[in-house]
Amino acid sequence: MKKISFIILSFSFAIANAQVIIGDAVGTAAVKTSVLLEFAKGSPTGNRGIVLPYVTTLPTSPTEGTLLLDCSTAATARVKFYNANPTPGTYGWTDMSGQNSNVSSALTIQNTATESTAARAIIGTVPNPIPPSFPEGILVLNSTTKAMVLPHVASVQDIAQPAPGMMVYVTGVAPNFNKRFAVFNGSKWSFWKP
Repeated sequence: MKKISFIILSFSFAIANAQVIIGDAVGTAAVKTSVLLEFAKGSPTGNRGIVLPYVTTLPTSPTEGTLLLDCSTAATARVKFYNANPTPGTYGWTDMSGQNSNVSSALTIQNTATESTAARAIIGTVPNPIPPSFPEGILVLNSTTKAMVLPHVASVQDIAQPAPGMMVYVTGVAPNFNKRFAVFNGSKWSFWKP
């Protein structure tokens, strides 16, 4: 029993401190100490991005850094980011799209089952027990020293059928490497650059 407990504890510690790389052959990526979650470049899965969750009701007390596709009015959906230091009148939500999108057809294929509010996956430091003040979200990246690296694409035009709420990092193509963060609201891409 002690051996089994030791193995489980060792495995849990290794996972809690591991770098997660999606879309890469095991053991082929260089270790990056500042990366918590990464999507492999040149992945065999092709040009893909991360699809944000769709919500039909904005959360009433979201965690700082929350990203989502606001579908509270399906005909005017927008990608939004929550900042705890709101500008007066914005209630903390920043519009990342800058334009509306009608995602009514995308919402018809969404699961209508009631979601479990306690469901979440945590990558990074996992406190035990998880305190009530711990950030809520379906995927929580918890680290004070590591970050997520978005999927890289040369151009958003390379993504055949982007899903509403998709986000990627555009590396650009020669000779103009226009590196940008891009979000897709269901009809148009919006670009953010440093």
